[in-house]
Amino acid sequence: MNVVFLSPGFPAEMPYFTRGLAQVGAKVFGVGDQPAAALAPEARESLTDYLQVRNLGDEDGVVQQVTQWLRGRSVDRVESLWETQMLLAARLRETFRVPGMTVAQTVPFRDKEAMKQVVERAGLRVPHHGRARTSAEAWAVVERVGYPAIVKPIAGAGSKDTWRCNDKDEFAAALQKTRHVDELSVEEYIDGEELTFDTVCAGGRMLYHNVAWYRPKPMILAQSPWISMQNICLRDTSIPMARPGVELGGKVLQALGFTDGFTHMEWFLTAKGEAVFGEIGARAAGARLVHAMNYASDLDLFRGWASATCHGHLGQEVNRKYNASMVFKRAQGDGIVRRYEGLQQLMAKYGQHVANLELTPIGQPKRDWKKVVVGDGWIVVRHPDLQFTLEMSERFVTDLRVVAE
Repeated sequence: MNVVFLSPGFPAEMPYFTRGLAQVGAKVFGVGDQPAAALAPEARESLTDYLQVRNLGDEDGVVQQVTQWLRGRSVDRVESLWETQMLLAARLRETFRVPGMTVAQTVPFRDKEAMKQVVERAGLRVPHHGRARTSAEAWAVVERVGYPAIVKPIAGAGSKDTWRCNDKDEFAAALQKTRHVDELSVEEYIDGEELTFDTVCAGGRMLYHNVAWYRPKPMILAQSPWISMQNICLRDTSIPMARPGVELGGKVLQALGFTDGFTHMEWFLTAKGEAVFGEIGARAAGARLVHAMNYASDLDLFRGWASATCHGHLGQEVNRKYNASMVFKRAQGDGIVRRYEGLQQLMAKYGQHVANLELTPIGQPKRDWKKVVVGDGWIVVRHPDLQFTLEMSERFVTDLRVVAE
């Protein structure tokens, strides 16, 4: 099977998906804007061929370059797991007439307003919302939605350019900060826990699912440089915290007609136990969350996705062994990382339950928390018992200090 895979070198998880495709027998034709020599070894060694394009954002130009490059060679699939390249992948599928999501099917996964309209028409709870191309339209929407409100890009990814507004002054400030954004989504702020619902599907069948709990919400993390975030993959997805999202997520996939690949949905659980849809991407989660899912079940979902994509099955047995909490650390202070405080004691107490530990090496500069999601390191702790997992996770948040000076 010949698979065209967009951007095999970026973001950080893409080399592992590239390797996964090769591991299940695919010939992988990579298309990216990096030089081949700059690709991670996992990607470079797994590619059958590679085309460096001038600009992945130039869809017309990329379609033309890829068509010329592959002339005389067959194409069976076109895949991308990077949010910004979803529409380009759909255009290439239509060009080569291969299976997968079309442009029309992809739009609701990229356009947050169209997305919510589809989900809402299916009778599912979404935040009150509206599209705004101008300041006047934004003010009209917020008058209807009320405060607190959220302002974010229609086609955004993660929490970039996302603002909570508690009153008119904060809303006006948010509009100033997002003047560079062509279209905004203005929506009701949902007060509750924020979680994910992640799946790998093939032929309309859900082969794997995961629920992860964000502590705190990503938007708070994006605006608070001193916070260490926790992402907890829940072992039991039938508990009251997770079950409403699993039920909601299945209905959302059905409403959007999703059949094949990875999905990453974010949703809210209110104090009353109501599940409220947030948004969904037809791609894998970023920020090492796929790694955390792997640690929770001793799986390789990079290869599992590739197997589902190419062969229609996961190729692995899913055994939910652990709750797995991923902690992102941010160095305190500025300059060069000089020491780790509390690490030795934590490892003495919890070391057997630490599945991963990567910190910015001593002597290296502190990383820019606005540009690097994982900050100055990430730790995964895991255990079958949820409360003990949360205890360990909290201790790595409070007792471990990465000190920069």
